[in-house]
Amino acid sequence: MKFNPLLSFTVFLGLTVCCSPLSAHHGNAAFADKPITLKEAKVTNFAWSNPHSLIEFDARDDKGKMQHWVVETAAPQALVLIGWSKTSLQPGDVITVTTYQAKTGAPAGRLQKILLADGSELHDTQLGADGGGKTRYNNPDGETPGVKKQ
Repeated sequence: MKFNPLLSFTVFLGLTVCCSPLSAHHGNAAFADKPITLKEAKVTNFAWSNPHSLIEFDARDDKGKMQHWVVETAAPQALVLIGWSKTSLQPGDVITVTTYQAKTGAPAGRLQKILLADGSELHDTQLGADGGGKTRYNNPDGETPGVKKQ
């Protein structure tokens, strides 16, 4: 078979046009600018999956009505670098969740941090912390396990 540069360029261009919307989902336009905190949330499921891990939990709204929430986090390979594992959250765990809620008001959001019953925190990303506090992934010397300083 003979190499056809025009055909190769056409296929490349077609794939680029078709696949470019896939990278668009990483924006934060769907979420509020200020986080909300949900206390005494009970974990119902923790899906350790790509492209985002999902935390499902039940929590009461401002009026006391129970709502089922789904909050997304980073991908597992990013979470591992800041101390998460697929067993970090278990069904039945009672947690405090700080999340950027969907602008629609739906019980869904993007995680900022979780406060566990033992007082330790899990964050969405290494930069997702609001500073200070006891964390599960900080060593006394302030370095994060698995992350080398450059």
